[in-house]
Amino acid sequence: MRARAADADGRATIAAQGYAQALAAQPSDPVIAVRALREALASGDLVLARRAGGVLRAADVAPPDLDILAFADAVDKRDAAGQRVALARLAGSPLGFLAPLLAEWVDLPAPEVAGDGGAIPRRYAAENRALRLLATGQVTEGIAAVRTLLTVGGNDADFRLNAAQLLARAGQGDTARALLAGDDPVLSRSAATLGRGSKGDARFGISRLLTRMAGDLSAEGTEPLAIMLSRSALQLDPRYTRARLALADALARNDATAEAQATLTAIPADDPFASSAAALAIVIQQRAGNLDAALALAAKQAERSDATTAGLRRYADLLLETGRAKEAAAIYARAMARPGAATDWSLYLQRGAALDRAGDWAAALPMLRRAVELAPQEPAALNYLGYAQVDRGENIVEATRMLERAHALSPKDPAIADSLGWARFRAGDLKAALPLIEGAAREAPDDVEINEHLGDVYWAAGRRVEARYAWRAASVEAEGADATRLVRKLANGPASSQR
Repeated sequence: MRARAADADGRATIAAQGYAQALAAQPSDPVIAVRALREALASGDLVLARRAGGVLRAADVAPPDLDILAFADAVDKRDAAGQRVALARLAGSPLGFLAPLLAEWVDLPAPEVAGDGGAIPRRYAAENRALRLLATGQVTEGIAAVRTLLTVGGNDADFRLNAAQLLARAGQGDTARALLAGDDPVLSRSAATLGRGSKGDARFGISRLLTRMAGDLSAEGTEPLAIMLSRSALQLDPRYTRARLALADALARNDATAEAQATLTAIPADDPFASSAAALAIVIQQRAGNLDAALALAAKQAERSDATTAGLRRYADLLLETGRAKEAAAIYARAMARPGAATDWSLYLQRGAALDRAGDWAAALPMLRRAVELAPQEPAALNYLGYAQVDRGENIVEATRMLERAHALSPKDPAIADSLGWARFRAGDLKAALPLIEGAAREAPDDVEINEHLGDVYWAAGRRVEARYAWRAASVEAEGADATRLVRKLANGPASSQR
């Protein structure tokens, strides 16, 4: 009971300890074992994970991803027979597409699998093949494969770094450094340590493949698999920071916040991925609802002499989210002063929004106009400036045109549909306004502003009962001045015929 309570509360380490005691008392119970396995992986207790896995295997209810850890263990021990067994079992599972890719790195025959799994597994296979070519000294073929993938499949930073490490090990330093060229801070810092600790062996290749897959698993319900993949990758290469980041992200999404933060703390300050770890630490606290902790971490990063534009923006975003709009505007201004930021439309939009929320519309307006000038096809910029002017009764004709353009560019965005509907309503066209705002409310049923607008339009159309239903829906999530205004509307209707 204590273990399950800790499990439900996201305290993975305490839960794992409790399940370990329970499993010791009932050593063949698969129900306890399956819980012990997942919490052991989350807490990093691989001894318990293996023991629980053995119980599940004996009961013939082992999950298919257990063979990933079994294979990593066999590689760690150089146990070829164990590798074959794990690969054969994996080949017959829903994760079968991994088996031939893993077999390549240990020079074993690829087990037969049904199909190739689709486009994403094919991408993994192509990347795996390119890295394997480089690792085995087939440099010319490997470089050609890398270039093809970067041309066709996008400029993936992790793949570039993995290929560069193998190229540096093969004596192709110039080609390796060319792969890391650009403004990505992680790749720039990694250039200084190219080739160090990169043996290009099975441990290297398998840990990169498993981490690649773990990093791609961000959908709800995939966290246990991502944890298994990243733990197995770290079993083979404990110094691979990218696997540690993937693990921390998966742990946090699985509500194991303390374990996620501990995983990030293990990343040294001079690691090329240190800034990524700092950013993820902030996101983890945000997800957990710990906004004060997130703000403290973001402030610490923003105060550094080498603070990045991204770090400043992150801090400003949090300040804005927590209602400190004036402070946020000042931090956005610092970010805009950084080299290369003068043409970033999103910074103008964010600073304009912060100034607007701080009550300084006169200063906000030129920021928002500049955002639209820099990005005339960006729906977010058009929507913000258009709606802000319509709601104030300013520049109505041009502002409505902006909202029409935004809606044409992003017809499924409920916020934009609501903005255009509100412009129609303010112009007195109820017939055009109602379907837009009703559609927006269907797409975003919890949105306070959209539901309030819907109630206002219903009221103006004489549909008083429906208006109160819409306002009551809006009041569920409303806070502060919004909540007070909605209470008055529910009691007395809008303060004017326009609202």
